[in-house]
Amino acid sequence: MTIKIGVIGTGAMGKNHARVCAELPNVELVGIVDVDGAMMEKIAQRFDVPTYTDYRELLSYIDAAIVATPTVMHYTIASELVDAGKHILVEKPVCNTVEKGKQLISKADDKGVVFAVGHIERHNPVVSFIKKALNNGQLGDLVSLTSKRVSNFPGRIRDVGVIFDFGVHDIDIMRYIAGEVTSVYAKAGKFNKKIDYEDHATIMLNFKNELCGVIEVNWLTPTKIRKLSLTCEHSFVEADFIDQSVEISSSSFQHVDEQNLFDISIQNQITEMTLQKKEPLKNEIEDFLDAIDKNSKPLVTGYDGLMAVKIAEAAVRSAKTNEVISINDS
Repeated sequence: MTIKIGVIGTGAMGKNHARVCAELPNVELVGIVDVDGAMMEKIAQRFDVPTYTDYRELLSYIDAAIVATPTVMHYTIASELVDAGKHILVEKPVCNTVEKGKQLISKADDKGVVFAVGHIERHNPVVSFIKKALNNGQLGDLVSLTSKRVSNFPGRIRDVGVIFDFGVHDIDIMRYIAGEVTSVYAKAGKFNKKIDYEDHATIMLNFKNELCGVIEVNWLTPTKIRKLSLTCEHSFVEADFIDQSVEISSSSFQHVDEQNLFDISIQNQITEMTLQKKEPLKNEIEDFLDAIDKNSKPLVTGYDGLMAVKIAEAAVRSAKTNEVISINDS
């Protein structure tokens, strides 16, 4: 079946959503919406698609919509789309507050529409590889997780800090891999005095299964790094989200001379996994379309998006109060 989609918001992510939708064979991109007419016209000319300045004008033409507006606008727009019975994919974070997220999920459940959240890194091939390798016992039991997501300041961000912009990615990935989070502790600060929010943070997540994860995020590092490391029972795993590579390492002592601890014989085994590279955004949209077609749950549900917001909100609070913040599933 061909699904008619509209893209609301044509900023950094919205224009890429429009591109992918225009490329997919089972999608008809029937319109794009933005208040920036000049930006819209560039996209409209490239893909020969109508433009609108009010998303309500698009409702009668679409089966589904992708909401890629600033976070503060998500609730209002998504609510009206759900009320109109439209399937929606909302860019992360799903909302700027937990309470609004709960209301959206409840509405979507009542209407029976697919509600997906755009946590794009969940759709990165390295995440699916790690999830499968852990599930089949290839790596042994998981012991701990660390991630680093840093770069210089993205000028597109205006309404949230680095915890909600960068941190939610790794919060969602760690929760997907390690399970439910029970508590959060964070330290954060504002090095760049020209912005209104934190631009660097270290977040510690404690999980229900007693695992621990540490997330480092900032807008200050003069290079782009997107990495996840796992300490496992049998292996140490390093995943790079940018080049979609996974390196699995293990080692064993061959001989230990206690009178010469400087020169210890260690046998190292390093395996570089070759993954089929694929654009995570395309995976995300295809998953959304598949959920619509099969009337099933998307990989990242509204509840997943809500939990990421709840944990990120707790991290912001922890950074302000210097307290460990408990998380619950309610």
